[in-house]
Amino acid sequence: MSKIRQAFQNGKAFIPFITCGDPNLDTTEEVIRAAVRSGADLIELGIPFSDPTAEGPVIQEANIRALAGGINTDRIFDFVRKLRQDITIPLVFMTYANVVFSYGAERFIATCQEIGIDGLILPDLPFEEKEEFLPYCRQYGVDLISLIAPTSENRIAMIAREAEGFLYLVSSLGVTGTRSEITTDLASIVSIVRENTDIPCAIGFGISNPSQAAQMASLADGVIVGSAIIKLLAQFGTNAAEPVASFVSQMKSAIS
Repeated sequence: MSKIRQAFQNGKAFIPFITCGDPNLDTTEEVIRAAVRSGADLIELGIPFSDPTAEGPVIQEANIRALAGGINTDRIFDFVRKLRQDITIPLVFMTYANVVFSYGAERFIATCQEIGIDGLILPDLPFEEKEEFLPYCRQYGVDLISLIAPTSENRIAMIAREAEGFLYLVSSLGVTGTRSEITTDLASIVSIVRENTDIPCAIGFGISNPSQAAQMASLADGVIVGSAIIKLLAQFGTNAAEPVASFVSQMKSAIS
């Protein structure tokens, strides 16, 4: 069984997204530990990139802050090695294909296995081009996590049948960011997913408060929250751990 599946074994999974190095790696570590203590089931670690096309302004600015602080892929790998001394929940990287290409795909994915990264999300990687990375991911036991968007339509069943780890269901068109309401017919998308795979699916993009989280968790197996957490980091900076802990606790309670 994929280790990622374990995140969904005890009810609905809460999955926070955290940009590594925003505002620095010490704060990232404190925030991750706070999130784990507060009930996070799996954590998405963002590797900053200079042109994060799927991200709205909140996460774009986090990328800029982290890169300005000198963050790079090797520093993040070392950081995860340190985390893995005692953090046991599944961890996945979310980054962009160019980050992996420029590092060397096999070298990057082999290092993921070595440091204890369980999955890889590349939002700019078209499903039809995943063979660029999939053989290495399978060789080194790292799940290549597929995304399904509202525009996937007749491709939903195909993507679901070939899914690994979990399916990332994008709630809304556009980039990441908090939204006042989510109007996509997600129930019909989840229905097609369920008909084609038993891999868990989690909904992300736009979820920012407990009522939205509860609504999404009623449809899917988990909820992914990024921008609302990054806003807390922007607001509280190096003192963000406790506000994030409180937020994660509220969201976990809402979906449980």
